[in-house]
Amino acid sequence: MTITSLPGIRVRTENENHHLWNNHGTWFLHYTIHPTPFTKERIRRSLGTKDLAIARERRDSFFAQLTLEAAKAAATAPARKAFAA
Repeated sequence: MTITSLPGIRVRTENENHHLWNNHGTWFLHYTIHPTPFTKERIRRSLGTKDLAIARERRDSFFAQLTLEAAKAAATAPARKAFAA
């Protein structure tokens, strides 16, 4: 499963460091969420490392977990009924 399976995550495949931000030597994960259709919130979380390879692994792990949670939520969501016209 890849992170591109989540429709809201935009990834440029040529950029190996997507969603990573180096702040004075420490790597952070940064992404944007949309809590409502009219608002957005930028999230930055420290990955607690100065090593780029470890930062990439932690980023990938975070998005893999997010993908699993989204799949669980979709599976347990009530099915929508189509309205007759």
